[in-house]
Amino acid sequence: MVTNRSDVSPNWIDISVPLREGMVVSRSDIKVQIDRRHSIERGDRANNSSIHMGVHVGTHMDAPRHVFAGGKSIDQMPLDSGIGPARVIEIIDNVSIKAEELKQCKIKRGDRILFKTRNSQRHWQNDTFESSDYIYITRDAARFLADTAVRLIGIDYLSVGGAAEDHDGLPDTHQILLGAEIWILEGIDLSGINAGNYNLVCLPLKLTQTDGSPVRAALQPIL
Repeated sequence: MVTNRSDVSPNWIDISVPLREGMVVSRSDIKVQIDRRHSIERGDRANNSSIHMGVHVGTHMDAPRHVFAGGKSIDQMPLDSGIGPARVIEIIDNVSIKAEELKQCKIKRGDRILFKTRNSQRHWQNDTFESSDYIYITRDAARFLADTAVRLIGIDYLSVGGAAEDHDGLPDTHQILLGAEIWILEGIDLSGINAGNYNLVCLPLKLTQTDGSPVRAALQPIL
C-alpha cells in the first residue's frame, strides 16, 4: 500500500516516457503506430484512435512469462508489487550495475528498487536504440538481488540485461530476476529524480496470459 504518512510530498512525479510514433524501441520490438480512425475534423462525431505496438515498448513491466513458457503472466502480478514504498539508488559505475556496488546499498528483502544511471540523462533524447552503450544489470548483480529477495526492480532504459550476456547460452539477467519472481520495470525516466525514498505507483494493463505490459509509473517523494 502507498504510505499514509505526514512526511510525504503532495506532488507525484511522472517517471514514464511518452508513447509516440518514432520513439526508440529495442531491436526486437516493432515501432509504435498511433492512428486516428475517426476524426471530428473529418466530420465524424467523435475522435477514436488505435495503437499498434509491442508490450515491451516505452515504460513497461516484464512478467516471468517473458522468458519462461510456464511463467506467471502480467495479469497475475500482485497489485502490491507495483504499489508502495520504493527506493531510488543512483549508480556510480559508468558501465554496468554490479553486485559489488549494490552490496554497499543496504538492500533488504521485499524492497522495491529503482536504479538511476547515466541512461536517464543520455538516452531518452535519442530515437535510435543504444544497443551497446547503456547501463545494464550484470548477472552477479541479478543473483545478488535474487538472493536478497527484493520485490521489484526498475531501470532507466529498455532492458535490464546487456547485449553480450543475452547470447552466450547462460542464464541471463531477465531469467535470474524473473526466475526469482522479481517483477521488472523497464523504460523509466529518472532524469528529474534524486536518490532517496518514495512512494511508487506502477500498474500494468490486465492483459491475460501476456508476457508484459505498458505502464504509467509515478513517484511521490517521502520527505
